Parts: sequence; C-alpha cells; structure tokens
Amino acid sequence: MALGGEHKAEFEGEEHIVNYRSSDWAERGFCGACGTTLYYRLLSTGQTIMSAGTLDDQSGLAFTDQVFIDEKPDYYSFTNETKNMTGEELFAMYAPEE
Repeated sequence: MALGGEHKAEFEGEEHIVNYRSSDWAERGFCGACGTTLYYRLLSTGQTIMSAGTLDDQSGLAFTDQVFIDEKPDYYSFTNETKNMTGEELFAMYAPEE
C-alpha cells in the first residue's frame, strides 16, 4: 500500500520506530523492539509504501504492482494481473539524476 499526497501514515508507538537510510533516495522503517519491517519511504516526495501486515484493516486492498520482477524466483507467481517493473525500471524512476 502506498501513501502520499493527502494521506499520511500514522503509527501508534512511533517512539519505537527506527529509520534506516537504505539509499540516496529512500529510507526504511522498522520496529526497534522486534525488527518488523513497517515501510519504505521516498525521501523526495515522502511517499510511504507500507507492508500490508502493518494495517489493522486490510479489507479493500488491491495487489496492483510488483517490483524487481526480473529477480523473482521461477516458483513465485501470482494469479492476478499487475504492473511489473524490473529493478532497472524502478531505479530509473526514483534514483536521483547524476
């Protein structure tokens, strides 16, 4: 689930969240107590991509995009149609220009 624009991610127990800058353009949020992955946030826009498991209510969610599709194992396949992006396409979209 991606949040951005008029939507803002809010967490209970925010004091336990640890951010790690994983690239020049993004950071990842983790629970400092148990290590659970919570989100991936783009630094330039603040868009937050959250793990579906962090949501109390998962009804109405749609699986629409897959990234790093070029690196997925052959046995890993979903039945619904999604937008598929390779790692190179994803980096071209978000990496800062050099």
